[in-house]
Amino acid sequence: MLKIGVFGAGYLGKIHLKCIGLASDVWELAGFYDPDDATALQAQETYGAHRFETIEALLDAVDVVDIVTPTPTHFALAKAAIAKGRHIFIEKPLTHTLAEAEELVRLSQAAGLKVQVGHVERFNPALLALGDVPLHPMFIEAHRLAQFNPRGADVSVVLDLMIHDIDIILSLVQAPVTAVSAGGVAVVSDTPDIANARIEFGNGCVANLTASRISLKQMRKVRLFQRDAYISLDLLEKQAQVIQLRDKDDASPAQGIPVMEMPTATGTKVVHIQTPPIEPVNAIKLELESFAESILQQSRPKVSIEDGYDALRLAWRIIADMERRQAAAGLNIDKSGGDIRITS
Repeated sequence: MLKIGVFGAGYLGKIHLKCIGLASDVWELAGFYDPDDATALQAQETYGAHRFETIEALLDAVDVVDIVTPTPTHFALAKAAIAKGRHIFIEKPLTHTLAEAEELVRLSQAAGLKVQVGHVERFNPALLALGDVPLHPMFIEAHRLAQFNPRGADVSVVLDLMIHDIDIILSLVQAPVTAVSAGGVAVVSDTPDIANARIEFGNGCVANLTASRISLKQMRKVRLFQRDAYISLDLLEKQAQVIQLRDKDDASPAQGIPVMEMPTATGTKVVHIQTPPIEPVNAIKLELESFAESILQQSRPKVSIEDGYDALRLAWRIIADMERRQAAAGLNIDKSGGDIRITS
């Protein structure tokens, strides 16, 4: 069993404390560190968890650290954990800047440590339900809309929300990015609150991503289009649907329900609709269990530090193109601290 300590007992940190307790067959919770007394007291009372008084004390007591703190603190905490030889689970985005991410990748590889990044949508049951469905998307459309929440509004919506879908599409396409075109608008905060990005890949795939944190409704949908198939994922409602064109003589029940015939250039096809069964899962518990398995089995984490770096690199490339467009429109852009702030 692995001893784990949690950095951060805020909103998400408390969820992690709970999920570690639910996964007690692989994790032994040593405790947590949070500098805020009120937050720490609440975590102690709710989960009975031990509070470490210093970062160093926690690091000395564990095999693994779980970093669930504001993004600007990720780098220093992860670097300290690597220096102690501790495996790391770290929430997304990996770090605040690309330079920090590059250093963590280098240090963790040199130390031979496991690092998993908390891109939890990889463990969404709708995505998991696709199972053995062959995925070779050539066009992807993603919409991630949320109501405004000050938590996370200190960074661009690209780093706050869109990065979830960036990670998903990078894991699906498995091809180099060749072009990025993006635009965004700051509406209620100092950084863009709504953004759209068109991403082109070396294999010809195109992805169109939209993220907004000023919507009146929530939406997390991804649509995949490929040869003879359309796959629809509702990551919020945990639903998946696969619509495929099949030959008329293909009556396998595994191909779904035939609903209509369609003439094509290669003959008449049949449209099959398949609704894969959704297994309810606790995605955060599952990603933490997956990380424990990667440590115990000496295997690559499902969302490795390299994956987290690739998602962050593309996110900043999108932000850079937004910056270019805003500069061309005569706006002033302040990149102090790694964020982009826009004023007229």
